[in-house]
Amino acid sequence: MQIKDIIKKVKQIEIRTRKKTEASLMGQYHSAFKGQGMTFSEVRSYQFGDEIRRIDWNKTARFREPFVKVMEEERELTMMILVDISASMDYGTKDQLKREYVAEIAASLGFSAAGNNDKVGLILFADKVYKVIPPQKGRKHILSIISNILTADYIPAVSKIDKALEYMMGIFKRKSLVFLLSDFGDAYDSKMLRVASKKHQLLGMRIFDEKDNEILDVGYTLFTDAETGKEIWVNTSNARWRYTFAEAQKQKLKALEEDFSNSSASFMNIRTSDDYSKLLYYYFQKK
Repeated sequence: MQIKDIIKKVKQIEIRTRKKTEASLMGQYHSAFKGQGMTFSEVRSYQFGDEIRRIDWNKTARFREPFVKVMEEERELTMMILVDISASMDYGTKDQLKREYVAEIAASLGFSAAGNNDKVGLILFADKVYKVIPPQKGRKHILSIISNILTADYIPAVSKIDKALEYMMGIFKRKSLVFLLSDFGDAYDSKMLRVASKKHQLLGMRIFDEKDNEILDVGYTLFTDAETGKEIWVNTSNARWRYTFAEAQKQKLKALEEDFSNSSASFMNIRTSDDYSKLLYYYFQKK
């Protein structure tokens, strides 16, 4: 895309997603993620009605009068968006490419976080991590994230989700909200999901095109794996082959859902024609 086309696309995404975000997502996001707990702020003299468990016994003993600890909510959160940029994500047969759909989801998540004064960061990965945008606040930063997702070079390589999670955990020590967007077309180490979900609040989002799960009868066709370059001729008129393919996709999805469930992580299966804002709304509501 030319620079002017990129700017136009980013602006269109901003307009569409901000309407959705402000209408429904932002309030649910705030309710779901109020903060990471309570942290010590100061000590003051005891007042009638204060909770006894807040008494600072050391200072009370020293000054021979009761003092209590004042706690405040740790409001600021960090959101990390991990986006698969393997070549299979640069694909779409209906309304838009997966990468464009992912950019819209990232925008909605980003504007929800920005409305809460939270930081948002981005990791682009395929067979390795290709780009990291450190967490920052503000509208311009979110627009930059959208632009990077749209303009990234989508890599003809097998995606390694576990490597991306490992990299993220090595850099970001503090508990974060982690959104992992991929078509999950390649194998990964499920142990890394368990490790990541213990340290962070993880949501995996499988982004798929309606043609990913089923093959139409179009006769003999040459299929090319976008990530490995492997080619194979297939007789799509063979009903048994089409059924076997569809069943294999169902079993793959079932295994994926089980991996996330066993890891105590959340998971969504989202078609590029779905209204992702409703799914995110319900996710925030449950949290």
